Amino acid sequence: MHAHRARDARAPHRAAAGILVGHQERPDPGTEQRMRRETRYEVLLGPLLAGRNPPDLVERAARALGLPERGRYAVVVLDSPEPGPSAATPGPVPDGTRWCWCGGGDASGREVAVVLLGPAGPARAAARLRERGAGPGGVSPVVGSLAELGAAHRLAGTALLTCEPGSREIVRLDERLPAALLVSRPELSTRLLAEVFGPLLTLAPAERSLLVGTLEAWLECGGSAGRAAARLRCHRNTVCNRLRRLEGLTGRSLSRPRELVDLVLALDALRLTSAPP
Repeated sequence: MHAHRARDARAPHRAAAGILVGHQERPDPGTEQRMRRETRYEVLLGPLLAGRNPPDLVERAARALGLPERGRYAVVVLDSPEPGPSAATPGPVPDGTRWCWCGGGDASGREVAVVLLGPAGPARAAARLRERGAGPGGVSPVVGSLAELGAAHRLAGTALLTCEPGSREIVRLDERLPAALLVSRPELSTRLLAEVFGPLLTLAPAERSLLVGTLEAWLECGGSAGRAAARLRCHRNTVCNRLRRLEGLTGRSLSRPRELVDLVLALDALRLTSAPP
Protein backbone atom coordinates (compact mmCIF):
# COMPACT_ATOMS: atom_id res chain seq x y z
CA MET A 1 0.00 0.00 0.00
CA HIS A 2 2.88 2.40 0.82
CA ALA A 3 4.45 1.72 -2.57
CA HIS A 4 1.10 2.43 -4.24
CA ARG A 5 0.87 5.76 -2.43
CA ALA A 6 4.43 6.67 -3.39
CA ARG A 7 3.69 5.96 -7.04
CA ASP A 8 0.66 8.25 -6.88
CA ALA A 9 2.74 10.99 -5.24
CA ARG A 10 5.22 10.77 -8.11
CA ALA A 11 2.47 11.12 -10.70
CA PRO A 12 0.71 14.47 -10.13
CA HIS A 13 -0.95 14.31 -13.51
CA ARG A 14 -3.19 11.56 -12.16
CA ALA A 15 -5.11 14.28 -10.36
CA ALA A 16 -6.52 15.09 -13.79
CA ALA A 17 -8.20 11.69 -13.75
CA GLY A 18 -9.84 12.40 -10.40
CA ILE A 19 -7.34 10.40 -8.31
CA LEU A 20 -6.40 11.86 -4.94
CA VAL A 21 -2.77 11.49 -3.97
CA GLY A 22 -2.47 8.82 -1.32
CA HIS A 23 -6.01 7.52 -1.84
CA GLN A 24 -6.18 3.98 -0.58
CA GLU A 25 -8.79 2.68 -3.02
CA ARG A 26 -7.71 1.35 -6.39
CA PRO A 27 -8.83 3.47 -9.36
CA ASP A 28 -11.84 2.16 -11.23
CA PRO A 29 -11.13 0.43 -14.56
CA GLY A 30 -12.20 3.46 -16.59
CA THR A 31 -9.78 5.70 -14.72
CA GLU A 32 -6.92 3.23 -15.13
CA GLN A 33 -7.63 3.01 -18.85
CA ARG A 34 -7.57 6.78 -19.16
CA MET A 35 -4.30 7.01 -17.25
CA ARG A 36 -2.72 4.44 -19.56
CA ARG A 37 -4.01 6.33 -22.58
CA GLU A 38 -2.59 9.64 -21.31
CA THR A 39 0.77 7.98 -20.65
CA ARG A 40 0.79 6.61 -24.20
CA TYR A 41 -0.02 10.04 -25.62
CA GLU A 42 2.73 11.56 -23.49
CA VAL A 43 5.33 9.04 -24.68
CA LEU A 44 4.46 9.49 -28.35
CA LEU A 45 3.59 13.19 -28.49
CA GLY A 46 5.85 14.48 -25.70
CA PRO A 47 8.99 14.69 -27.88
CA LEU A 48 7.06 16.54 -30.59
CA LEU A 49 5.64 18.99 -28.03
CA ALA A 50 9.18 19.57 -26.77
CA GLY A 51 10.23 20.59 -30.28
CA ARG A 52 11.99 17.38 -31.29
CA ASN A 53 10.53 16.49 -34.67
CA PRO A 54 12.76 14.17 -36.72
CA PRO A 55 10.71 12.41 -39.41
CA ASP A 56 10.91 9.01 -37.69
CA LEU A 57 9.35 10.35 -34.46
CA VAL A 58 6.61 12.13 -36.37
CA GLU A 59 5.83 9.03 -38.42
CA ARG A 60 5.87 6.80 -35.33
CA ALA A 61 3.41 9.02 -33.43
CA ALA A 62 1.11 9.35 -36.42
CA ARG A 63 1.03 5.62 -37.09
CA ALA A 64 0.62 4.55 -33.46
CA LEU A 65 -2.16 7.05 -32.69
CA GLY A 66 -3.93 7.00 -36.03
CA LEU A 67 -3.30 10.70 -36.60
CA PRO A 68 -2.49 12.34 -39.95
CA GLU A 69 1.04 13.70 -40.20
CA ARG A 70 -0.38 16.75 -41.93
CA GLY A 71 -3.59 18.25 -40.62
CA ARG A 72 -5.07 21.17 -38.70
CA TYR A 73 -3.73 20.91 -35.15
CA ALA A 74 -3.75 23.13 -32.08
CA VAL A 75 -2.21 22.70 -28.65
CA VAL A 76 -3.96 23.49 -25.36
CA VAL A 77 -2.10 24.24 -22.12
CA LEU A 78 -4.10 24.32 -18.88
CA ASP A 79 -2.77 25.67 -15.61
CA SER A 80 -5.31 23.76 -13.52
CA PRO A 81 -5.43 20.39 -11.79
CA GLU A 82 -7.90 18.87 -14.20
CA PRO A 83 -9.26 19.58 -17.67
CA GLY A 84 -12.85 18.69 -16.91
CA PRO A 85 -14.26 15.19 -17.25
CA SER A 86 -15.63 15.45 -20.75
CA ALA A 87 -12.70 17.36 -22.19
CA ALA A 88 -10.58 14.25 -21.74
CA THR A 89 -12.90 11.96 -23.70
CA PRO A 90 -10.84 9.84 -26.11
CA GLY A 91 -11.32 9.84 -29.84
CA PRO A 92 -13.43 12.19 -31.95
CA VAL A 93 -16.23 14.18 -30.32
CA PRO A 94 -19.43 15.49 -31.94
CA ASP A 95 -17.84 18.77 -33.08
CA GLY A 96 -15.29 16.81 -35.13
CA THR A 97 -12.26 17.41 -32.91
CA ARG A 98 -10.03 14.73 -31.46
CA TRP A 99 -8.33 15.40 -28.11
CA CYS A 100 -5.09 13.74 -27.01
CA TRP A 101 -4.43 14.68 -23.36
CA CYS A 102 -0.84 14.13 -22.30
CA GLY A 103 -1.42 14.36 -18.53
CA GLY A 104 1.27 16.36 -16.76
CA GLY A 105 3.30 16.39 -19.95
CA ASP A 106 4.42 20.00 -19.62
CA ALA A 107 7.77 20.74 -17.99
CA SER A 108 5.97 22.75 -15.30
CA GLY A 109 3.38 20.04 -14.67
CA ARG A 110 0.58 21.75 -16.58
CA GLU A 111 -2.02 19.78 -18.52
CA VAL A 112 -1.33 19.64 -22.25
CA ALA A 113 -3.55 18.44 -25.09
CA VAL A 114 -2.95 18.03 -28.80
CA VAL A 115 -6.19 18.73 -30.65
CA LEU A 116 -6.88 17.52 -34.18
CA LEU A 117 -9.30 20.23 -35.15
CA GLY A 118 -12.65 19.86 -36.79
CA PRO A 119 -14.24 22.37 -39.15
CA ALA A 120 -14.92 24.88 -36.35
CA GLY A 121 -11.25 25.42 -35.56
CA PRO A 122 -9.57 26.56 -32.33
CA ALA A 123 -12.44 28.83 -31.32
CA ARG A 124 -14.65 25.79 -30.81
CA ALA A 125 -11.89 24.02 -28.88
CA ALA A 126 -11.65 27.01 -26.52
CA ALA A 127 -15.43 27.11 -26.14
CA ARG A 128 -15.50 23.41 -25.27
CA LEU A 129 -13.01 23.94 -22.45
CA ARG A 130 -15.04 26.86 -21.10
CA GLU A 131 -18.18 24.71 -21.15
CA ARG A 132 -16.38 22.11 -19.01
CA GLY A 133 -15.19 24.66 -16.46
CA ALA A 134 -11.52 24.24 -17.29
CA GLY A 135 -9.03 27.06 -16.93
CA PRO A 136 -7.08 29.13 -16.96
CA GLY A 137 -5.75 27.95 -20.27
CA GLY A 138 -4.16 28.97 -23.55
CA VAL A 139 -4.91 27.72 -27.05
CA SER A 140 -2.37 27.96 -29.84
CA PRO A 141 -3.02 29.09 -33.40
CA VAL A 142 -3.57 26.38 -36.00
CA VAL A 143 -0.47 24.57 -37.25
CA GLY A 144 -0.37 22.35 -40.30
CA SER A 145 1.37 19.21 -39.11
CA LEU A 146 2.49 17.08 -36.17
CA ALA A 147 6.03 18.32 -36.80
CA GLU A 148 4.93 21.83 -35.77
CA LEU A 149 3.55 20.85 -32.36
CA GLY A 150 6.62 22.24 -30.57
CA ALA A 151 5.93 25.74 -31.88
CA ALA A 152 2.22 25.39 -31.12
CA HIS A 153 3.04 24.27 -27.56
CA ARG A 154 5.20 27.35 -26.96
CA LEU A 155 2.52 29.66 -28.32
CA ALA A 156 -0.20 28.03 -26.22
CA GLY A 157 1.99 28.56 -23.15
CA THR A 158 2.39 32.22 -24.09
CA ALA A 159 -1.38 32.55 -24.47
CA LEU A 160 -1.81 31.09 -20.97
CA LEU A 161 0.50 33.77 -19.56
CA THR A 162 -1.89 36.46 -20.81
CA CYS A 163 -4.66 35.22 -18.51
CA GLU A 164 -5.40 37.58 -15.66
CA PRO A 165 -4.01 36.28 -12.34
CA GLY A 166 -6.61 34.30 -10.45
CA SER A 167 -8.94 33.93 -13.43
CA ARG A 168 -10.21 30.76 -15.07
CA GLU A 169 -10.41 32.17 -18.57
CA ILE A 170 -9.56 30.23 -21.71
CA VAL A 171 -7.84 32.40 -24.30
CA ARG A 172 -6.62 31.94 -27.84
CA LEU A 173 -3.26 33.48 -28.67
CA ASP A 174 -4.70 35.24 -31.70
CA GLU A 175 -7.08 37.12 -29.37
CA ARG A 176 -4.24 38.33 -27.14
CA LEU A 177 -1.34 39.23 -29.44
CA PRO A 178 -0.47 42.62 -27.85
CA ALA A 179 -0.55 41.09 -24.36
CA ALA A 180 1.48 38.14 -25.67
CA LEU A 181 4.20 40.54 -26.75
CA LEU A 182 4.25 41.98 -23.22
CA VAL A 183 4.51 38.64 -21.43
CA SER A 184 7.21 37.51 -23.87
CA ARG A 185 9.41 40.42 -22.72
CA PRO A 186 8.59 40.94 -19.04
CA GLU A 187 11.41 43.45 -18.51
CA LEU A 188 9.96 45.67 -21.24
CA SER A 189 6.47 45.20 -19.84
CA THR A 190 7.66 46.39 -16.43
CA ARG A 191 9.39 49.37 -18.02
CA LEU A 192 6.32 50.26 -20.06
CA LEU A 193 4.09 50.15 -16.99
CA ALA A 194 6.43 52.39 -15.01
CA GLU A 195 6.93 54.85 -17.88
CA VAL A 196 3.28 55.25 -18.86
CA PHE A 197 1.40 54.65 -15.61
CA GLY A 198 4.10 55.67 -13.13
CA PRO A 199 2.28 58.72 -11.65
CA LEU A 200 -1.01 56.82 -11.71
CA LEU A 201 0.49 54.02 -9.62
CA THR A 202 1.38 56.47 -6.84
CA LEU A 203 -2.28 57.32 -6.21
CA ALA A 204 -4.32 55.85 -3.40
CA PRO A 205 -5.69 52.44 -4.46
CA ALA A 206 -9.32 53.62 -4.57
CA GLU A 207 -8.57 56.59 -6.82
CA ARG A 208 -6.27 54.53 -9.05
CA SER A 209 -8.92 51.84 -9.42
CA LEU A 210 -11.53 54.46 -10.31
CA LEU A 211 -9.42 55.96 -13.11
CA VAL A 212 -8.31 52.59 -14.47
CA GLY A 213 -11.87 51.27 -14.42
CA THR A 214 -13.09 54.34 -16.28
CA LEU A 215 -10.42 53.91 -18.95
CA GLU A 216 -11.34 50.23 -19.33
CA ALA A 217 -15.04 51.06 -19.68
CA TRP A 218 -14.32 53.80 -22.22
CA LEU A 219 -12.21 51.43 -24.33
CA GLU A 220 -14.78 48.63 -24.11
CA CYS A 221 -17.45 51.09 -25.23
CA GLY A 222 -15.52 52.05 -28.36
CA GLY A 223 -14.38 55.42 -27.04
CA SER A 224 -17.91 56.60 -26.23
CA ALA A 225 -18.07 58.62 -23.02
CA GLY A 226 -21.86 58.39 -23.00
CA ARG A 227 -21.93 54.60 -23.21
CA ALA A 228 -19.15 54.35 -20.64
CA ALA A 229 -21.18 56.58 -18.30
CA ALA A 230 -24.20 54.30 -18.68
CA ARG A 231 -22.08 51.27 -17.88
CA LEU A 232 -20.49 52.96 -14.86
CA ARG A 233 -23.82 54.51 -13.75
CA CYS A 234 -22.49 58.01 -13.60
CA HIS A 235 -22.83 61.23 -15.63
CA ARG A 236 -21.06 61.59 -18.97
CA ASN A 237 -19.19 64.63 -17.65
CA THR A 238 -17.87 62.50 -14.78
CA VAL A 239 -16.35 60.08 -17.28
CA CYS A 240 -14.79 62.94 -19.25
CA ASN A 241 -13.34 64.50 -16.09
CA ARG A 242 -11.80 61.20 -15.00
CA LEU A 243 -10.27 60.63 -18.43
CA ARG A 244 -8.81 64.16 -18.44
CA ARG A 245 -7.35 63.46 -15.02
CA LEU A 246 -5.77 60.26 -16.35
CA GLU A 247 -4.38 62.11 -19.38
CA GLY A 248 -2.84 64.70 -17.09
CA LEU A 249 -1.20 62.07 -14.89
CA THR A 250 0.22 60.04 -17.76
CA GLY A 251 1.08 62.91 -20.09
CA ARG A 252 -0.68 61.06 -22.92
CA SER A 253 -3.77 62.00 -24.87
CA LEU A 254 -6.54 59.57 -25.71
CA SER A 255 -7.08 61.49 -28.96
CA ARG A 256 -3.59 60.79 -30.30
CA PRO A 257 -3.40 57.25 -31.75
CA ARG A 258 0.22 56.53 -30.82
CA GLU A 259 -0.28 57.73 -27.26
CA LEU A 260 -3.50 55.73 -27.03
CA VAL A 261 -1.49 52.62 -27.98
CA ASP A 262 0.85 53.35 -25.05
CA LEU A 263 -2.10 53.59 -22.68
CA VAL A 264 -3.74 50.40 -23.93
CA LEU A 265 -0.51 48.42 -23.65
CA ALA A 266 0.14 49.81 -20.18
CA LEU A 267 -3.39 48.80 -19.20
CA ASP A 268 -2.65 45.25 -20.39
CA ALA A 269 0.62 45.23 -18.46
CA LEU A 270 -1.22 46.34 -15.32
CA ARG A 271 -3.88 43.66 -15.81
CA LEU A 272 -1.22 40.97 -16.09
CA THR A 273 0.41 41.85 -12.79
CA SER A 274 -0.79 40.24 -9.57
CA ALA A 275 -1.24 43.64 -7.94
CA PRO A 276 -4.78 45.04 -8.01
CA PRO A 277 -5.30 48.25 -10.02
